[in-house]
This record gives sequence, structure tokens and C-alpha cells, in this order.
Amino acid sequence: MFKGSTYKRCKCTEPKLDTNGQPELDAKGNPKVRELGSDCPELTKRDHGSWYYYLSLPDGPRGERRRPRKGGFLTQTDAKKAAQKLWDEATAGIDIDSKETVAEYLNRWFNKRVDLKRSTREDYRDFIDRVFIPALGHLAMRELRTRHVQAMFEDIWAFNEVKAANRLAAQQAKAEVDAAHTAWKQAPKPRPHHLRARWDAAKAALKEARTKPRQDTGPGRQKKFLDTLSAALNDAVAEKLITENWCDGVVIPKYHKPEPLVWTDERVARWRETGEIPGPVMVWTPELTGQFLDAAVEHALYVMWHLMVFRAPRRGEATGLPWTEVDMTKGEATISETLVTNSSYEVYEDTPKSRASRRTLTLDSATFALLTAWRDIQQEQRKEWEAKHRADPVRYGPYVNSGKVFTMPDGRPWNPDNVSQAFERFIKRLGLPPIRLHDLRHCAASLSLAAGLSMKAIQALLGHASYSLTADTYTSLLPQFNKEAADAPVNLVPRAQSPQPTPPGNGRPAPAAGEEGPKLVLVTGNGGPDTPATAA
Repeated sequence: MFKGSTYKRCKCTEPKLDTNGQPELDAKGNPKVRELGSDCPELTKRDHGSWYYYLSLPDGPRGERRRPRKGGFLTQTDAKKAAQKLWDEATAGIDIDSKETVAEYLNRWFNKRVDLKRSTREDYRDFIDRVFIPALGHLAMRELRTRHVQAMFEDIWAFNEVKAANRLAAQQAKAEVDAAHTAWKQAPKPRPHHLRARWDAAKAALKEARTKPRQDTGPGRQKKFLDTLSAALNDAVAEKLITENWCDGVVIPKYHKPEPLVWTDERVARWRETGEIPGPVMVWTPELTGQFLDAAVEHALYVMWHLMVFRAPRRGEATGLPWTEVDMTKGEATISETLVTNSSYEVYEDTPKSRASRRTLTLDSATFALLTAWRDIQQEQRKEWEAKHRADPVRYGPYVNSGKVFTMPDGRPWNPDNVSQAFERFIKRLGLPPIRLHDLRHCAASLSLAAGLSMKAIQALLGHASYSLTADTYTSLLPQFNKEAADAPVNLVPRAQSPQPTPPGNGRPAPAAGEEGPKLVLVTGNGGPDTPATAA
């Protein structure tokens, strides 16, 4: 049990007397008062005052006395329980004297995380400054509890509702702009001034509506918040700052990683009719992929896109690929560098995201031939640029010998964001169903599945860290390319006749008014199993 005591006191006051028994006065002439504390005669009443505890802990590492006390408890039992808990924490090694706040701890934790990749550190810094510190930073680490973290997410959900209202307001403002513009444009000349004024006012309202936050903080982003804070609190538990990770009991919306969906003919038709995209991750069929590649032959990024379609590098891996990692004798490319774009549009080199991402890709013959031709084109571009620089150094800067495989005419590597934007503009101009540049990796996986490659081989191609990640992501694509495999079990079963009913118009007259159409019944073959057949 703890070494200490519990006692009761209150905030009642009485006049403070001098040595002569007269009330003392302050500088303004008002009587001074003192708290009665434990001397209040009313403390015998059950509902008067509150309970405190006083602990006598072992001296600190420098010999300092540690005598914590705390009050405000309704009952003596509550005070004893709190004192016992504090005693248990202290004897277990928890630093109960720490007054470090959540903000101070998170900043200290972030500064020591030199093991993180640059992009991850930037995300953590953003989460700490924008989310964690405003919601939790004022609390002492020892005061932090699950309810505080849960309240932070509840505030996020409430703000999502505000964002939804902002989105609706922006949509309504846009509709008003369109209506006002139509009314002004269709009015006979000279057009009335009030119509122009209405249009201008609608545009101003739309501009104002679009300044308000409208993008939801979705389940995926919330999971990143919780995972980051949980990692920080795990370290705090290891440091004996807190007894447990208070993120463990927090409940947030379930995050489901989106599965790739194939642009089937039916989905394409629906998209062309309504503009609706079935899911956030879409994959082209081989036919659509062929249309894209045929149209992109003359594009400056064609060779890079061709590589992404068939060998599945990420955009940063493709833009960061150096010639020194391409073996033109063996026909291999080693992924060892990547280009990353941060929120400030700054591009920097980094290593691949995981050990599995550091891989060697065997080039297919078509991609190998394209890279061979592109190397010659790149050398010609360098000669042309250097000639332009010599002729007009003000307009044309010096050629940048970046050593990258895919470069602009001046030798600089492509910004990954620019490659994505160019891809989106190009497929929009072609009228192809939209996919992201990253989805070309999914196209590569689906083509490999259709070609019969094993899931293990596809895992190596994509550079996934685990087999389950590849299998969970791409198993849903298998039915799109394995109709023969799906039909195989049906074809093994002998049937007396076709299991499909014959619809009207296929050799059968259409039913007359009031008559029933063809229906499915069971007939039994000669000693065989029951089989469905069509009855009139």
C-alpha cells in the first residue's frame, strides 16, 4: 500500500487578524481573509469540502523530496484509490513528476525520428502542427486519456459536416452563376444592366464559396492520424511517461482500401452517359490500353508510359530511373532511386519506399527496343539544346546532364506531378475512360494475370512487400480475364440439352396476349442427374 494519508479541507474563509486580534487590511483598505482549510468546523458534514491525498514517495535521483498531493475528490475512498494508483505508477517506474505537455512531447518525439523517410516526416510534421497540437497540445502527458483522443476525432467529424455544407453552397453558387450567365447571354441586345449585375454578383458569391474548406477528411486520412499518434504514444509508454497507449480504445470509421475495378463495356457506357466513375481505382481492359498506346506513339512521354504499362514502375521510380541502372546488354532495369514531389512542389531524390521496391525489372522486347531508340533521340536532343544555348544563352540555359533515362529537351528529369497532369490531359483529349497515372501499374498487373503469370511473379513485378497485398488487391480482377476457367466446371457436367431457355424470336413464336412465356422446369435424363430444360 501507498505511504501517505488522506484528509479533508474546504475553501471557506475567515477574516485574517493581526497580533492584536484586529482585522488586517490590504492596500485598498479591504479586509484580508484566509482559508480555513482543514480547520473548518463544517467539515464534519458529508457534503462539505473535498478529500485530498498526500504521498511520501522515495526521493528523486538527485535526492529531491517527492511529496505529491492532490484534492478535489468527493469521497475519501476516491482519494485513496487515486493515491494508490499514483503509488503503483511510481513504483512501476512511471515518471509521475513529469509536467511535459502533449505538444512538448510530440515535438521531442518528432525530432528524434530521424529514421523516417523525408515524405513521412513531412506528413508527421503536418499532422502534429495542424491536428494533434491544436486538439491535445495543452494537456499534460500524464493527463491524456482515450476520451481526449476520441474527442479530437469527433471534432473532425463535425468539421466534415461543415465541409459538406460548404460543398453544397459552392454547388448552388455555381448553378446560380450558370443561370445568371445564360439569362444575360440570351437577353436581346442591348442587354439589361441588371442581368450583368446579377451575373457579376453570382461570380463573386461563387468565388467566396470556394474559399471555404470543402474536402472531407476521409476514413483513410483519419487512420493515418490515428496510426501516427499511436506510434508516438507507444514510445511514450516505453519511456514510462504514460501507463498505456490511449489510442488503443479510440473508434474511427472503418477504412476499406479501394479495390481496382475494370472498365467493362457496361461501365464505360454508363460513364459516357452520366459521367459517373464506378470507383477511385480503375483499370483499362487490354483493348482500351491498346487504344491509349496507339494514340500516344507521338507523345513525348510515350516510352515512359509504355514502360509503366508493361513493367509497372511507380511514377517516381520511372522519372528517377538513371541510365546507370539500365543494363542494355541484359535488358534489365534496376529500381534503386525515386523522385518525390512534396506539397511545396519541390522535387527531390529518395530511395524506394521499401526493400521490396528495390527490384530488377526484366524488360520485354518491345520496351527494350523503345529504350534503345529513345537513347539515340535523347543524345540528339542534347546536341540540339547545346547548339541553341551557344546561339542564345539568355533564352536557352545550359544542358543539364541529369543522367536520367526520361528527360525533357534540356536534360532535366520530369517532375512526377507534371507527368501525371500530362497523362490526365492526354486521355481526356482522347475521350478514354479516366484512370490515374498510378493505375497503369494496375493495368500491368491485370495484363500479367490475363497472360497467366503467377501471383508471386506479379508481386515481384510490382515490388510489393507481401504476397497477401498483391493477392488481396488483384484477385478481384481474375474473373475479368478467366471466363474460360469459370466455364470449365460447367462444361464437365453432361447435360441432356442446353441449360439455357430459348427466348422468343429464336425459332419459337412469341407468346400471345395472356399467355405465359417460356419457363424453366426440371427434366430427368436417362439415368442421369436432373437437368433444367425449357418447357412451352
